[in-house]
Amino acid sequence: MRATLSQPLARPRDDRFGTITQKAGGSIERVALISTRQVRRRGLVILLNLLVAGVVMSLPFIASAVSPHASAQPVASAPAAPTTLAPVDGEPQLARAVLQARGGTIVAGRDPVTLRSEGVRPIGQYTLSANDTLWTIANFYGLSAEAIAFANGISDPYHLQVGRQIMIPPLEGALYTVAAGDTVDSVAVRFGVDPSVIRDYNLLAVEPEHFAPGQLIFVESATLPALPAPETSASASVIARPAGSAPAAKSGGYLAWPVNGVITQYMWAGHTGVDIAAPFGTGLAASVSGVITQNGWVAVGGLHICLQSGTLEECYYHLSAAYDSVGAAVSAGEIIAAIGLTGVTTGPHVHWETKVNGQLVNPLTVQP
Repeated sequence: MRATLSQPLARPRDDRFGTITQKAGGSIERVALISTRQVRRRGLVILLNLLVAGVVMSLPFIASAVSPHASAQPVASAPAAPTTLAPVDGEPQLARAVLQARGGTIVAGRDPVTLRSEGVRPIGQYTLSANDTLWTIANFYGLSAEAIAFANGISDPYHLQVGRQIMIPPLEGALYTVAAGDTVDSVAVRFGVDPSVIRDYNLLAVEPEHFAPGQLIFVESATLPALPAPETSASASVIARPAGSAPAAKSGGYLAWPVNGVITQYMWAGHTGVDIAAPFGTGLAASVSGVITQNGWVAVGGLHICLQSGTLEECYYHLSAAYDSVGAAVSAGEIIAAIGLTGVTTGPHVHWETKVNGQLVNPLTVQP
């Protein structure tokens, strides 16, 4: 009886033990499976990180392999050596640094290439020929004759040295060689600009050593000294071709044109006269008989000449030459000047102004 009763009690214990064993085994399998998956994920992440790092580290080698400069011959770098200009008008030679190599930026890579910074333009070079004038050169480069003259130490713009190589400023302004004792502020005061103009264009914030005695800097929009007025003997040499005959008077008793040319701009509210284009050096004739009252340089208009005839005043601007001095009497049709490019102009022409009793009038409507 005891044996019969005790046997059923032993089976439940075995069943519970088996159940526990199965559950423990299942848990171990799940833990092992989860651990395996986590290890695989981490391994995959590590592998991906290693691949990305390898690609990043190989980029410089790939860039140098495909660079167009990779096959170029290496160029030995050397410091910018000073150059000298031929003396002008007995002046001593001046050492000028080469600004064109300034403002360079090194591009990262196995083959560094020097690039010019934005806003910094190179200084041009031009060789003077027999037919050149300072004004034709200035007009070609979109500068003033004063800027070119100052950059090259030219004090006599009417007798240029054929074959001489001159510098062309990068913009309108002054190419200036720093002298001992100069400061940025003192140079700024001299040329009538803010000191920041000098610092910014010449990159002095990062290259302060370029503002040193003997170094060439550029002062944008500088106030430049005016060129000397021409003498009568010097003026004749400026003319590029013989002066033509005086133009015939227009029908109806109106003023004769000072030159046979083409009107490129009429008088209007924003323009105080009539522009007549003609070849450089063509002679300009007096429209009326009178007395020369002005002969010289003015802002914008450049070289000009004026004559008075009673209440009528005639003025001609942008000349290359003016032949008669103040006080000289001239006759209608007499050649008194020549077409030029002085002052602010886009091409050879004359700006013709007429006043009656001191008031501007349209030259094409005046009947003397």
